[in-house]
Amino acid sequence: MTWFEPEGASWTYVDRRLIPARLLSFGIPLLLLLVATAVPAVMFGGLVWLAPAAVAIILLWTSWIVVRQVGAHAWAEREDDLLVKRGRMFKRVTVVPYGRMQFVEVEAGPLARAFGIARVQLHTAAPGTDASIAGVPTDEAARLRDRLTARGEATLAGL
Repeated sequence: MTWFEPEGASWTYVDRRLIPARLLSFGIPLLLLLVATAVPAVMFGGLVWLAPAAVAIILLWTSWIVVRQVGAHAWAEREDDLLVKRGRMFKRVTVVPYGRMQFVEVEAGPLARAFGIARVQLHTAAPGTDASIAGVPTDEAARLRDRLTARGEATLAGL
């Protein structure tokens, strides 16, 4: 057991379809910027090529970061709480006791719906313990919302 791998945690990783969804959301503006900087570079040459080269490097670096981040995002349902972990370099594990959940919402924008994924957002009384899980398949997101809500209500009933 470590700080970031608590005992009794059986991790469920987010869907890999989150990768192309995130790549499209930031990639399209960067590709437009790449084209906008490449046109003057083709026309004038010289040091003007530094701008499209910098944009291309940023595009590649950000793509690599997105793939790594998505691979590190997971959740685990335990008997009394929900764990959400994320991050490779800056790791973070959030523990949300079921009895502290106020409500759970599922949201999906147009791009997420096109990829069949959603985001599950957990709200608690303390804003610092709110947690979200992006990249959950839509059918699993609905089941997870219902399961978490039922567990939260059962825990509150026992108080």
